[in-house]
Amino acid sequence: MNGVVPRSIADVIALHAAALRLVHDGEIPWVPSSTPGKSARPLCFLRDGFVELLRMEPGVAMPPHRHTGVTHVFQFEGWRRLDDGRLAGPGDYACEPAGHVDAWDVVGETALLALVIVGGEVEMLADDGSIRLRIDAASRRR
Repeated sequence: MNGVVPRSIADVIALHAAALRLVHDGEIPWVPSSTPGKSARPLCFLRDGFVELLRMEPGVAMPPHRHTGVTHVFQFEGWRRLDDGRLAGPGDYACEPAGHVDAWDVVGETALLALVIVGGEVEMLADDGSIRLRIDAASRRR
């Protein structure tokens, strides 16, 4: 806190207000993916990960991928069918541990909208299990 000793909660709030990053709706554009019907709105780049809103149209699939760190997904809209057959829908939350491999597709008639907090990297996997692409904070920033 820059050597300043706060005397009240108001002092603490004032000292940290400059560090607050507030993003207003529409301030950050949706960035299209190389996959048609998939886009993301990057909200924050972390030292080891990133935070984004993910939007995918019905019928779009997320191919097999592995998470190198813990990933959190909170789903606002749409339905996705996980590779084990379970459905995730509005209000559902998933915590994917480091090393988790999965794939899923958007089903139904409503686009998927989810808040995704990625720890580490996402490794997109080829059919033989090799890594075909690594997605991390630096690549998302680009």
